[in-house]
Formats: sequence, C-alpha cells, structure tokens
Amino acid sequence: MGDKVKEHPGAAGRAMAADHPASVRNVVLVGHSGSGKTTLVEALALTAGAVNRAGRVEDGGTVSDYDDIEHRQQRSVQLSLVPVEWNGFKINILDTPGYADFVGELRAGLRAADAALFVVSASDGVDGSTRMVWEECAAVGMPRAIVVTHLEAARADFQEMTRVCAEAFGADDPDAVLPLYTPLYGPQGPDGHAPVTGLVGLLTQKLFDYSTGERKESEPGPDQLPDIEDARNRLIEGIIAESEDETLMDRYLGGEQIDLKTLIEDLERAVARGAFFPVLAAAPAADGARQGLGTVELLELVTGGFPTPFEHPTPGVTTIDGEPREIKACDTGGPLVAEVVKTASDPYVGRVSLVRVFSGTLRPDETVHVSGHGLADRGHEDHDVDEKIGALSTPFGKQQRPVTHVIAGDLACVAKLGRAETGDTLSGRDDPLLMEPWEMPDPLLPLAIEAHSKADEDKLSQGLSRLVAEDPTMRLEQNQDTHQVVLWCLGEAHADVALERLRSRYGVQVDVVPHKVSLRETFAGRSAGRGRHVKQSGGHGQFAICEIEVEPLPGGSGIEFVDKVVGGAVPRQFIPSVEKGIRAQAVKGVAAGYQLVDVRVTLLDGKAHSVDSSDAAFQTAGALALREAAADAKIHLLEPVAEVSVLVGDDYVGAVMSDLSGRRGRVLGTEQTSGGRTLIKAEVPEFEIGRYAVDLRSLSHGTARFSRSYARHEPMPPQIAERIREQAGQAS
Repeated sequence: MGDKVKEHPGAAGRAMAADHPASVRNVVLVGHSGSGKTTLVEALALTAGAVNRAGRVEDGGTVSDYDDIEHRQQRSVQLSLVPVEWNGFKINILDTPGYADFVGELRAGLRAADAALFVVSASDGVDGSTRMVWEECAAVGMPRAIVVTHLEAARADFQEMTRVCAEAFGADDPDAVLPLYTPLYGPQGPDGHAPVTGLVGLLTQKLFDYSTGERKESEPGPDQLPDIEDARNRLIEGIIAESEDETLMDRYLGGEQIDLKTLIEDLERAVARGAFFPVLAAAPAADGARQGLGTVELLELVTGGFPTPFEHPTPGVTTIDGEPREIKACDTGGPLVAEVVKTASDPYVGRVSLVRVFSGTLRPDETVHVSGHGLADRGHEDHDVDEKIGALSTPFGKQQRPVTHVIAGDLACVAKLGRAETGDTLSGRDDPLLMEPWEMPDPLLPLAIEAHSKADEDKLSQGLSRLVAEDPTMRLEQNQDTHQVVLWCLGEAHADVALERLRSRYGVQVDVVPHKVSLRETFAGRSAGRGRHVKQSGGHGQFAICEIEVEPLPGGSGIEFVDKVVGGAVPRQFIPSVEKGIRAQAVKGVAAGYQLVDVRVTLLDGKAHSVDSSDAAFQTAGALALREAAADAKIHLLEPVAEVSVLVGDDYVGAVMSDLSGRRGRVLGTEQTSGGRTLIKAEVPEFEIGRYAVDLRSLSHGTARFSRSYARHEPMPPQIAERIREQAGQAS
C-alpha cells in the first residue's frame, strides 16, 4: 500500500467530477473530540496538493478556509466534505464531529461513506463512544483502519496504543488489528523524549523519513532489521490468516517465503471486506513542510485498500407506495437514486444539500422527485415534490467548485433544493423512489423556548422549520398541554448550537424557559357536586341547576359521562350541554390547572326553567358542579412516568442503578448483553429525567445510551404535589 509509493507524485489535488465509480473512494473520519481528525484532514489535503504550504488553495491563491478559525469551529460540530485527488483517484474525505451531541452528523457520514478511518490520540486512548461507533460499523461490515495521532506527546507510545486498539477493537480477533508501519524515532531531547521522524514499512522493510518535510525512502541498516522482524512476522501471519487462499498459511508455516506482491494483494482484499484493520500513524506537517508524517501511507491505504463504491451495498429502495425495488449497485446508467446526507444554509446561495448518489447520474438543471417520509414526529412533513436541480459543485471549505455531473458512487453539493431535507431521496421525476432511512438517534433533552420579542415571534416559526430541516436529530414539539414550544436536542452543546443558528442564520432571538411536564388531575374518591347558575338581569335570565356524582376510574379511562336523570328534571336537549360544560372544565382542571382525567361523572338530577334555561346556562352549571365536587374531594396530581432502558458498560451498572433510585425510579430488571454491557429497564417519573441525557453521559463517561417511552400517569408523592399546588396558586 503506502510502501508502493516511491515519491510524492505531485498530484494537483483538485478533485473534480469523477468519471467512473472505480476511481472514487468515500472515507469517513471517526474519533472523539480532540483526537486530531480535522488536523489530519488538513494534512491529507496538503500532501495531496489541495492546499500549498501557506495553507492556500492552489487554483486562484485565495486563503483556504482551513486557516479560518470560525470555520474550524463550525466544522467541529457538523459533517464536512473535503474532496482531494491522489494518483488518479478522487477521495471524498468526510470529517465528522467528535462530540457525542452531534452523533447525527456522524451517522450521516457513515451512511455516505464506504469505509472508516478511526482516529485515536496516543495521549488520550480509546473512549467508550468510539468503541460504540466501531461496533456500529462492524454490524454493517464497513471496512475500517486506525490512525494513531499525537505521537509528539511526551508520553505517547505507539506500541502501547496498538495494544490498546487491539483490545478495544479486536474483541473477536486481536490479530486482525495490527500495525502496517512502526515509528522511526530521532535522537532524544533534553527531556528524554525522542521525536517520531519517520516510519518503518513492515512488509517492505523500508524506512520512510519525514524529518525534512519530504518523504524519503531508504534501506534499514543491519542493526535495525532485528527490531522489525517480530512485528513483521506477526503482521504476515495476520494477513495470511485472513487470506482467501487457504493454502497460504500451510506454505508459510512450512518455511516458504511468501512474495510481497501476494501479501499486499491479500492485505488489500482483507481490508476491503472488513476482515483486517491496519493501524497506522500520522502527524501534521511542520511549518513550511510539504508532507505530514504518514499521510502518503494513509492516502495509499485509502486508494489501494478501501473498497470502491461498487462494493457498498445499496440501502433498501422502494417505490413511493412501498413496493420493493431492486437497484443495481452503483449503476451510472441506472435509475437515479440519491440521498441528501446533510442540509446547510449558505448566506449567499441559500440552502445547500450534500448528496450521495447511489445509482444513476445527477446533472444540473434537471427536474428530480424529492421524497421525504418517516420523520413527522420530529417536525418534518412527509412530502413528495418535484424540484429543479440547481448548480452542482464539489466543496472545499467555504468554496464551491462547479462540476458538470455527479455519477453513482460520488458526492457533491446541490444548490437551491428548497424542499429537500436531510435524509430525503432524490430520484427521477417519472420514476419516484424512496430509500430506507438510516437510524437517527432520538433527541432526549428538552429545550423550551419563547420568542424574545414580537418581531422574533413573527420569524420564529419559519426559523424553527428551517432548523429542523437541516438537522433530523432535532425534534420540534408544540405541546398542546403545556402550550410550550420545545426543541428536543441530543445534549447541551447541541442545544447551544441550535440557539446560535436561530440567532445568527435566521435572525431569531429566543429565551429559554423552564420545561413543563404535562401533569393530570383525578379524584381520589367519590364526591358529589351541585351546580346552580341562576341570574336575572332584565329580559331573559339564565337558569340551570344540575347535580352530579364523580367517582375515580382506572388509569387511561379518560372522562366518562353517564346520564341518570329521571322524570325530565333536566330536559333532554340540555343534557349534552351539561356534558359539554363538564368536559370543558375538565380540560381546565379543578385543583392546580391541569387536565382532569380518569373519572366517571354521573348526572343525577337538576332543574330547568321554561323560558330562562339555555344551552349556555347548563354548560356553566355543569362546570360549577364539577368544581364543587372537587372542592369537597381529595384530588390526586398525576405525573407522567416513563419506561426507561439504559444500555451501560458493566463497570457503571451500580452507579446508574443508584442514580435511577435517587430519581424515584423503580428498576424492573437487568439483562446481560454482548460487549460487556448491561441493559437496565426501569420506570422513572418524567419530572426526574428532564436532564438525564446530560447526567447519564457524565455518569458513564459517555459510554451509556438510553431510550424512553411514555408508560402512564400515576399519583405524585403528596409533598411534591402540595408544592406544585402552591406554585399554581401563586401563579394565578
């Protein structure tokens, strides 16, 4: 792979439209925040010739966005695409955020890519969230490689990090996680730290020196060969173990020298099918240098060892009506099937959609069908519309380089798709299709907001709709019970970014207010009430009297109305009026202003007047009767209880269960799962888990995930209910 390159070929690095899927590589960079992903992208772009030593884009000499601090901050929380060219291959590098709050951007990158580079810091190790992403990739068979960064750190140890990676990522087969290169160290400094100046190619037994800023190849000295031998033998055995040639291991163990060409071909095949996971090292170029350590080796691994788009299975495709449709993988002449993997708003060109084409060829100015389904619960309308494709371009930072077409297997940006949202499918106008959506994480942190001013209120609705169109991991809720506008986010950083985008992109200033939980009220026991509405004020008066009995019902019964009036005490035409008044009062509540539920109201008796009785009068009397019955009864406040499932590493089970108990939770049971994790199921009042998404992350060091679903409403503890009643009384 990297060993096959003798010198940097001087590629222009300017990645334009690809002409054949075999010349495209789509790779996503994965790693926790601070692992060095973005710095690595810049180093790869520099080595590939996309930027020069001064950090300027070669075509035109304008300053690259990679020197723009504000743009770097934006890229740290969103998916970004950097296409480069190397040895005739177009490499689409997808840089993903390392923050757990932006896992939606990570999932989009995984969807668009054909292989993943896991970036691991030698000074920080492998965190729990990175392990979880590795497992996601393993579940779909995505090819992976590991890049160790921050080797310049004082206590960095490449060999130790390789062992840690094998332990973290090679649970089934540690010998499938092995280094292709080992570091070459310079002389020790005064602090005893020896800098990494190059790499040793274990297969070719070549030295690659980067100390001058240019990759130079040389032969190892006799004193260096013994240090290479053990690692080389283990690598060869690991490659042969994954070889499709079953005779190779016997030949090797029999003493036969396997030729280098066979080993490299077997290695590339094993990497491409996700059976072998090479470990490499990388570092950015020094000031004025042309190449960063290990970048040539990485580019060669990507082009030689990672799969082509032909090998990426096409996600499920159906017609708009749900009929399965067979789509040939990466057929440039087939029906158009493309997916919007990211939506962004540009202040100059409007909405820009990053699109991965899975079948067919996308061209400017053609009309396509845009299909979006399945996210109505997150504030996204289902839609089927025709839209005209605007300009096609390939991005580099904030620049957009026009392209004439985008073939199957490639990625590009599409301008001015007014209705297309992240996750939507683009297909032929005459052959509309729909792709199976990728799994979106469920936003579980509520953010209640209000417009800051009347001017903001006028713009709030449009700003929110644009915000959720860009980010399907965000859910917009208009709560009918609490009358709050709630943005459900993945965490505090996610919420902060949402507020900042509302302000800076859409000019909407909002205030964050306490999130209200939807409570209910019910009767604790049987009670009776009399509603008397009698008024005389000249002309027709108002006369209505009704007597009711109220009794509690099981949870989930709602309001049941029973008519037991005899002898026409309440005329038949006014009985529905009594019920209407009772139900209206139930919605308003009878104790603390929360909706009354789970009671049977029986109308027993009443009185009417031949002239002054009316529909409105009996509605009022019904409401008064219900309030009187409540005044003489004990009213329970009901709080919503959620069924919570927490998947957590075994090391944190005790802490999580203790925390759930402290939240008035009831643990229903635990279940061992794979990977040394436990699934905890519990019921917890929603009052207690408003910030659980944040607290659980802190408690488990980012290794746990949870889901929640509404179970039922049940009575609150008396002391908490009393406090809420007092607050309701003060507010009124």
